[in-house]
Amino acid sequence: MNVVLVLLTTVPLLGAAVALLGHQRATETVTALLGAGSFGLAIVLMPHVSHGALQFGFLRADAVSVVFLLGTTFLYAAASIYAIGYLRSDPENTDPSGYSRRFYLGLNLFAWSMMCAPLVDGLALLWVAVEITTVVSALLVAADRTDSAAEASWKYVLLASAGLGLGLLATIVMYYAGSTTLGQSFDLAFGPLLKAGHALPHTAVQLAFVLSIVGFGTKVGLFPVHTWLPDAHSEAPTPVSALLSGSLLAVSFYAILRYYQVAVGTLGPRFSGTVMLVFGVLSLLLAALYLIEQRNVKRLLAYSSVEHMGILAIGVSFGAPIAMAGVLLHVIAHAAAKGNAFFGAGVLVRKYGTKDIAAIRSGLDVLPWTAPLFLFGILALSAFPPFGIFRSEFQIVAGGLGSGTHLPAVVLVGLVTLAFFGLSIATTRMVYTPGGGQALLRGEPSGWMVAPMVAGILVLLLLGIHPPEALAALLHQGALELGGAS
Repeated sequence: MNVVLVLLTTVPLLGAAVALLGHQRATETVTALLGAGSFGLAIVLMPHVSHGALQFGFLRADAVSVVFLLGTTFLYAAASIYAIGYLRSDPENTDPSGYSRRFYLGLNLFAWSMMCAPLVDGLALLWVAVEITTVVSALLVAADRTDSAAEASWKYVLLASAGLGLGLLATIVMYYAGSTTLGQSFDLAFGPLLKAGHALPHTAVQLAFVLSIVGFGTKVGLFPVHTWLPDAHSEAPTPVSALLSGSLLAVSFYAILRYYQVAVGTLGPRFSGTVMLVFGVLSLLLAALYLIEQRNVKRLLAYSSVEHMGILAIGVSFGAPIAMAGVLLHVIAHAAAKGNAFFGAGVLVRKYGTKDIAAIRSGLDVLPWTAPLFLFGILALSAFPPFGIFRSEFQIVAGGLGSGTHLPAVVLVGLVTLAFFGLSIATTRMVYTPGGGQALLRGEPSGWMVAPMVAGILVLLLLGIHPPEALAALLHQGALELGGAS
């Protein structure tokens, strides 16, 4: 398994190297193969970490990290396939070779940084990995070189850098807390820090955890440090938007979970659960209200991402084993659903030439494959059965009710329902309402853009109807690692 860990943290670099050579077809093929291979390697890790962590040098994989790795590698594979059709069907690209080289270089480096983050051992290395994701993704947001994209990228850099500054401060405070027990040579590795949790100074751990929520929460998109997210996600190229929403936010949430584990071991679940609940409810409330009035299809999906990050925070606050398992399942299901939704939105924007929801009509008549797949993706995001998010949210709510936190569970259901109305109203208008689509030729821009959506729906059905036994064991172990059994 050591070889698998090394491959997962190196193979995307091969795609970046090929992209530098500038041959578009070779880069497309290599990137797609590396994406699929990375997803396969992540699946290989599942049974091995279900019984304990794997360690190799500064690399470490446990059940929690592999859950996030599964979401990232699936989207890496899906986005690399989608990108083939996305780049080839762009009529406004005046420099296809140069744009392709920059795009695939950034895409592979972005995937590499997000795959490294869950696999590095230690809070310091984790901060470095998340910082790298910021640098690479900011460049990708501005890839189209428009004024609005440059503005969104600059806003993202400013806010994310401020947030990660607080994240660095959280790392320093946690180092101080660990050094009081483990000595000055302590390197912030997860294992020793978790084992020493009961002996760490409470005040320092409390401060580090709150700083991590605000700092890394900037990248997660938690309220009130979410303001960069709608602009960046709406202006980025569609494959990048999918990775930003489905993977980057989750990887940043993974960083918070590592601090949560230490906080629970030191302080018990009450303090950390309360902090997570406050940020989660406020984020979910904000997203639900904004979803009602969105006019831009990609901004609509961006606020949906804020909603789902709020759901994850609320689920963790419940602390029950079934809620923790639901949170981890939600990470994977949200990656698949949000990828599908952004891929579908990208096809709509390419076909209609606009992101304005009011100008997109007769979707089912114009796009016979994308329109229903986009609709299924929205239903999946809205927790409709039999898709995976229905199962994950059901487990989260059941955990909340079972742990006695009835009011937050009811609030969660109410706000998710409100968010559903916002998503469903906008989607119904685009897909069913007759109007601006009559002048467009019926047909898809590219089959490459449809194939990943079909795969995403199949994954969502699998997760919702009967998750594989290996995945169920992984989620159970992950819940134990997060303290859900305490």
